[in-house]
Amino acid sequence: MTPEPDTAAMLAERAHRARRLVVDMAASPRGCHLGGSLSVLDILIAALDRANRDEGTRVVLSKGHAAAGLYAALHVSGIIAENPAPAYGLRGSPYTGHPGPKVPGVTFPTGSLGHGVPYAAGWAMARKLSGHTGSGIAIAGDGELQEGLVWETAQVAAARKLGNFILVVDRNGGQNDGPVADISPLPDLARRFAAFGFDVSEVDGHDLDGLAELFDAKCDGAERPLAVIATTVKGKGVPAVQGSPGSHYVSIDRNRAEQWKRSMR
Repeated sequence: MTPEPDTAAMLAERAHRARRLVVDMAASPRGCHLGGSLSVLDILIAALDRANRDEGTRVVLSKGHAAAGLYAALHVSGIIAENPAPAYGLRGSPYTGHPGPKVPGVTFPTGSLGHGVPYAAGWAMARKLSGHTGSGIAIAGDGELQEGLVWETAQVAAARKLGNFILVVDRNGGQNDGPVADISPLPDLARRFAAFGFDVSEVDGHDLDGLAELFDAKCDGAERPLAVIATTVKGKGVPAVQGSPGSHYVSIDRNRAEQWKRSMR
């Protein structure tokens, strides 16, 4: 089912506002992981919209270093009432460089790569064993797939027939030390997940309509978990850094932040 036009416009407006907030967080005293926060934002917006309409579903950002993107998405989705940008990275603030459960909408702390994937799978298994509806949605990075725990979880999820588990890969092609293709390539990724017993969808990770449709189509009655390989662009939405490896971690001043926000469409 294709999302209604008003829903599609709402999600697009949320994503635009969230990107502006992430730029504001890059202008905080410590800066933020800008590139990955911007690449994952559309995935977060669509996943949180699904979770907002299903109290049994939880979204886990396994690539926790993109916390700025998560806080922005939670705010524009109505889960965090206050604007997190002014307090980001400040002493005593819950809006730290990696998300923790003091933040509304964050069920599990993440940051050590690979750990959020089993958290979401465990949530899905608990819902299934208890006879309740609801899904576990894990959002991981492509560099994160170098963690063995991701694949151990994939094996368990398929064996337990967790049809209510969705693993989304934010495939922006970069990680801290350089291009993923130069460090640990991921050829035939869709076939890898299929070999583990997953259904697989390959999508444009910035197509909000397509993402929303995909999340809504996934039903609790399925027996196979779903892997979504979402191709994204690091730094998406900010022309000055879009597609640049240098956008991985950025610290800018307030004047630069305002310039970047004026350039966003």
